[in-house]
Amino acid sequence: MALSYLALGDSYTIGEAVPEAGRWPLQMAGALRERGVDLADPRIIATTGWTTDELALALDLAEPLGQWDFVSLLIGVNNQYRGRSAVQYGVEFRELLERSVRYAHGRADRVLVLSIPDWGATPFGASDKRSPATIGAELDVFNQAARDICTRHGVAFVDITPVSRARGSEAAMVAEDGLHPSAAMYTQWTELAVPVAQRLLASRAD
Repeated sequence: MALSYLALGDSYTIGEAVPEAGRWPLQMAGALRERGVDLADPRIIATTGWTTDELALALDLAEPLGQWDFVSLLIGVNNQYRGRSAVQYGVEFRELLERSVRYAHGRADRVLVLSIPDWGATPFGASDKRSPATIGAELDVFNQAARDICTRHGVAFVDITPVSRARGSEAAMVAEDGLHPSAAMYTQWTELAVPVAQRLLASRAD
């Protein structure tokens, strides 16, 4: 039986402005199957614009969600975009991470977190009243908070921010809205995440 997969997040997980097959959780599941890991396509709980507290509320409404063999989490850009504090983000992210571990049969080694990409590097970000440098610096603080929390909980953290920053201004790497990643950018993220996910899923022992 295929391993079950729950993907949690916001626009970056639901794949705003890209076809369903282009979403990174779908790309990752397919890439893992090609490597011999029998991972089902994910159930995605994500909506464009969600902050950490909004994702938590959506999970409350979706309960009971049961148990999953693998869980991914990518959340926080909208906290930063709305000017919320990194401290508040850290508190709410930790709660979501602990919840993700519970969904994964209590196994921290079956949870994967992706960093928040740097939207300041996109054409949309370049026109924002905040400078790309300011946006990037704020996101670095958010991502460091998430990384530290993952480390304390023994959860794998994949840093996709550098590639989002290095290639975010390329036309092929952004969707038509000039903000969200294209399927090609999600492929870049997938290439970083797949080796980590493959290691986490190497053992099927409960």
